Amino acid sequence: MKKYDTKNIRNICLIGHNASGKTSLGEAILFDTGAVTRMGSVLDGNSTFDFEPEEVKRQGTISTAFAVADWKKHKIQISDTSGDANFFVDARNALLANDVAAVVISAVDGVQVMTEKMFEVAQGENLPTLVIISKMDRERANFEKTIQDAQESLSKKIAPLIIPIGAEDNFKGVVDILKQKAFAFPADGSKGIEEIDIPADMADDVEASRESLIEVIAESDDDLMEKYLETMELSEDEIKKALPKAILSGLLMPAVAVSATKNVGIETLLDLICDSFPAPSDREPRTNEAGDERAPSEDAPFSAIVFKTVQDKFTGSLAICRVWSGTINADSGFFNSTKDEKERFGQILVPFGKKQENVPKAGPGDIIAFAKLKVTKVGDTICDESAKIEYPKFPVVNPVITYAVHAKDKNEEDKLGQALNRIAEEDPTIHIIRNKEVRQTQIAGMGQVHIDTSIDKIKRIFDIDVELLPPRIPYRETIRKKVEGVEGKHKKQSGGRGQFGVCYINVEPNPGNGFEFVDAIVGGSIPRQWIPSVEKGIVDRMSKGVIGGYQVVDVKVTLYDGKYHDVDSSDAAFQMAGSKGFKVATEQAAPYLLEPVWNLEVLCPEECMGDVMGDISSRRGKVQGMEAKGKNQLVKAQVPMAELLRYAPDLKSITGGRGTFTVEFSHYEEVPRDIQEKVVADFTHDEDE
Repeated sequence: MKKYDTKNIRNICLIGHNASGKTSLGEAILFDTGAVTRMGSVLDGNSTFDFEPEEVKRQGTISTAFAVADWKKHKIQISDTSGDANFFVDARNALLANDVAAVVISAVDGVQVMTEKMFEVAQGENLPTLVIISKMDRERANFEKTIQDAQESLSKKIAPLIIPIGAEDNFKGVVDILKQKAFAFPADGSKGIEEIDIPADMADDVEASRESLIEVIAESDDDLMEKYLETMELSEDEIKKALPKAILSGLLMPAVAVSATKNVGIETLLDLICDSFPAPSDREPRTNEAGDERAPSEDAPFSAIVFKTVQDKFTGSLAICRVWSGTINADSGFFNSTKDEKERFGQILVPFGKKQENVPKAGPGDIIAFAKLKVTKVGDTICDESAKIEYPKFPVVNPVITYAVHAKDKNEEDKLGQALNRIAEEDPTIHIIRNKEVRQTQIAGMGQVHIDTSIDKIKRIFDIDVELLPPRIPYRETIRKKVEGVEGKHKKQSGGRGQFGVCYINVEPNPGNGFEFVDAIVGGSIPRQWIPSVEKGIVDRMSKGVIGGYQVVDVKVTLYDGKYHDVDSSDAAFQMAGSKGFKVATEQAAPYLLEPVWNLEVLCPEECMGDVMGDISSRRGKVQGMEAKGKNQLVKAQVPMAELLRYAPDLKSITGGRGTFTVEFSHYEEVPRDIQEKVVADFTHDEDE
């Protein structure tokens, strides 16, 4: 692979909703640039980007994939992301590692939820944005309606630059408004482009649109704006120089029309990317939280961010990085400033689909990979040890669905533990929880599809059959009333030295203040060395629960009297006395269960809001408020955790896949009596068995 000057590199990240045409667009770019000899297809299972077995099976992108193309002496690095909300974080991290947000919108379906979500990320990073209206050859494709939808839902700065000639079966070419040129493409989808006359019925609209575009472009430069106001015209050279400024500053988000599968409009799109969108060297210097910066220059110290890792059955772990500054050579090393450790590596790899190509060195803007690093993970900053810098880590997103997970063959539990750790290393949105409280290993992720594909990957890579079960809810136990004068007694005589310990305790509610132990012993009724033993026994009993097997919380225990034996009393005897006394007291103190309640935020289309709110109410939830988010509504509620275990697939069904949600822990509150009775009955049944 040849070396490119940084000014001739273009990093584009394809973002948008599921099935908007991102992967097909990437395939068309690779074909037209000669990077591949045959255009791959998602439906045929031979896509360069969607190569994982899970992606072939589902006919959609799950994990961001990468490829490199050459167009007119420019290196175009393509990141093809998933449009499924289950894999939002992976897509977001890839976008943050790129220089251009290429928002792909279906001309049939318009702006959808993930389009808006990813667009917000791009705007938060001030990324230059290109809007690509795809599927112009499909039935019901409507360019003007889609542009209007994008302007209303995303930004008024979106403006058509390359518009379609015809639509549906008649989509055969495009018009470049600024250049005032029209182009036709071969009907058979092969490479090639032919300049033609602008259709007569489009001439007036093209002229009017051009004037609007030039006015926006002129705003990027004060001198240019002054000239435009005087003459109402700019030269072609002035437009050519000013267009990149307008795009880089965010004044203009050009929109273009394409059909990837028919290969129409791809070459004009590539020309626009190379001529008018920024190179890595055009970006602002990268800074850390202290304000230290690294310029996107080969002469600056080396720095990069790991934004993705991939697990491969044969090559192991692959860490994918974006180089922000400086250069790095193969067979050398770097410093992981996040982990404060050195790493050595052999090859520098450039990912291309499921393959990688060796390169001798990499510089600013390059997207590269290292194999089998020891400590480096997603979000880590790597740099020269002599010029250390640590960039901010990626924002954390909480998982929304959890399952208990175990190997079907109990002999493979240790192997499963290692596999789960490897999967979590690759995907930071997969959380592995060793929950001692409920005695389960749990896997948490961003949705049902996310969990299912992770389990499929464990089967494929590690050859382990896994079973998923609903997780146990981490209920809590507490008490309603005060109980006094309860005896805890442990007495055992079986020949030789016996065991003897007696304690007297008062137990009362301690809402919001956790566990409190009060030593009120006077007169030495329990020797000082064994008072902590009583407390230890109580704490142990609290961890095991009394009525449901769950942690007891918010109680105050006062130890005020006891008895001991000079020979038979011991630490163990008073632990048992404390445990028994606490159990008896709690059973008399009107014990009840508390359940975890989550804050739930649901983003859904306005027409689905009534169904979403009704569903929340059916889950014992309480709606806290609503607010508009573009075309969508954000519903805020509090819902018991037990009612949200299957919420991800249920919300997908309610909203037709257009709703997304986030959850986080809020508080504990009392469980309704009927549910408590069932939980306690299940615990009693388990105890009997």
